[in-house]
Amino acid sequence: MKKFTTLHSSEPTFTVSELNRQIQQLLEASLPWILVEGELSNLAKPSSGHWYFSLKDDRAQIRCAMFKGKNMAVKFKPKDGDLVRLRARVTFYGARGDCQLMVESMEAAGEGALQAAFERLKNQLQAEGLFDPTHKKALPTRPERVAIITSAKGAAVRDMVIAFKRRFPLTELTILPTLVQGEGAATNIRQQLERADVSGHFDAIIVGRGGGSLEDLWSFNDEALARAIYQAKTPIVSAVGHEVDFTIADFVADVRAATPTAAAELLSPDVRNLEQQIAHFEYLFTRRFEQTLQQHQQRLDFLTQRIRHPKERIEQQQNRLDQSTKRLSQAMLSQLAQRQVRESHLQQRLKHANPNAKVAAHQERIERLQQRLNQALGQTLNQKQQRFAQTIEKLDLVSPLNILSRGYAIASKDKQVIRSCRDVTEGDDINIRVADGTLKCLVKETS
Repeated sequence: MKKFTTLHSSEPTFTVSELNRQIQQLLEASLPWILVEGELSNLAKPSSGHWYFSLKDDRAQIRCAMFKGKNMAVKFKPKDGDLVRLRARVTFYGARGDCQLMVESMEAAGEGALQAAFERLKNQLQAEGLFDPTHKKALPTRPERVAIITSAKGAAVRDMVIAFKRRFPLTELTILPTLVQGEGAATNIRQQLERADVSGHFDAIIVGRGGGSLEDLWSFNDEALARAIYQAKTPIVSAVGHEVDFTIADFVADVRAATPTAAAELLSPDVRNLEQQIAHFEYLFTRRFEQTLQQHQQRLDFLTQRIRHPKERIEQQQNRLDQSTKRLSQAMLSQLAQRQVRESHLQQRLKHANPNAKVAAHQERIERLQQRLNQALGQTLNQKQQRFAQTIEKLDLVSPLNILSRGYAIASKDKQVIRSCRDVTEGDDINIRVADGTLKCLVKETS
């Protein structure tokens, strides 16, 4: 560094550029990356895609720049007046002596901003029907295989495992470790959930973590995670935070548990209750068995009393057989007498209805009708023969052959009758039909 001295002082003297360069080096060395909160002001978004704005509080402000490649990762639409938290590097532009922040990332700052974003997403998904109770699936009564998606090191997973072992140790638990806080946590949770659901191996899935602030629980307010829970075919239990904490995952899940331990209790029957139920069923079974045994014993005693000596049964059956034989004989005699009376009656009717007389009368009538038919046929035949002879005579009178016999002839060409000289020309072959044959002629001249 070049130094100057004056006649009046021994202290070093800087040029403006040297001073600014010194300031730049000091600033950038002492403040490489910082987190700073403030209110957005004078936000400009030119066509280049870069953002330029000021960050201020009630007593000061500083200029900021955020390039296109960085601002595309911002998950909300900033505007003037928004309270934001920036991760930035302090830079100093020596040519103008300006100090500004080169922004690396931006997020909404404060619980108020997070709560507003939470309410916006909640209202949006509710309007789309993702919270509809009719879509929620019922939990299995005794799930055999349960997946737990949470941090492998947190207290939540320990509490759930202890609860399952205490209540129903036969449940097969699978821990799918995941980030539950910070960048990439929501994506990690969603990927583990989709993996567990697609496998089809689990009867239920628990998604959760221990308590914390709204910012700590923010991974469970992710829209993509909410849609993955909604589309899952496996029943999902959300167990995020404490009883007073609510996340978007709680609203979309099939069941919301107040705590992770409560989620384990929902999916695990109490072994003590099961033992009590088994003991109760054992008592009911024993009592029912004793009652049934007593009923069968009483019936056996009753049947034993009814048992009699076979000889007595045989005598009874013999008496019944004798009575039946007697009734059968009487019935047969009665039927025979009735049939004899009926046969006598039919013979009398048959004598009165002898068909010989009727046959003779019908035979005589047939003969008369045959004579009348023969006479009518003879008369009709004579009439037809006379009419036929008359018709033949009339046909002979108009027959062409009769005309030909009187000296006339019929000329034809190609089987067509010649009616005029114009129908033929010289040299044509024609046929002349006379009474006793046909003449083939050649036309020499027409006139």
